[in-house]
Amino acid sequence: MFRPLYERYHEPIYLYIFRRTTDEMLTADLCSQVFLKAMQKIHRYEYQGVPFSAWLYRIASNEIAQHFRKANKNRVVTIEDAPLSHLAEEIGREIPEDLTPLLVQALDSLKEEDLQIIELRFFEERPYKEVGEILGITENYAKVKTFRILNRIKKNLGK
Repeated sequence: MFRPLYERYHEPIYLYIFRRTTDEMLTADLCSQVFLKAMQKIHRYEYQGVPFSAWLYRIASNEIAQHFRKANKNRVVTIEDAPLSHLAEEIGREIPEDLTPLLVQALDSLKEEDLQIIELRFFEERPYKEVGEILGITENYAKVKTFRILNRIKKNLGK
């Protein structure tokens, strides 16, 4: 029964974790934990108007945060493969290669929760409703927070 869910969501969850760890072994371990917890708690899952994947992303997000808290290390944000065009559109400017280091700096300066919103919205291309569900906030609050975060990024980019 769980196998189709695993086969459908393993790759996106694995990539989500890998973008935050850049370590294949760690990613494999955390991904295994995500699906183990999902399998153990599947009976508690309740459809709330967002895709099943939002529940898995929430578990993955918690596993990543827990790992970095325990290891007392900082998370990694990789933007090489990230679709920056959506982020650039929202900021209202092109992000040429020479501004990429400034963008990385701006992202590094964000609080963990704020960075997570940007990652889910623009790097994972999740709709606000899913972002809210994954982070345990309302869709409207996800929109408001995103708007505020983008304004801070604009300031850091000198716009």
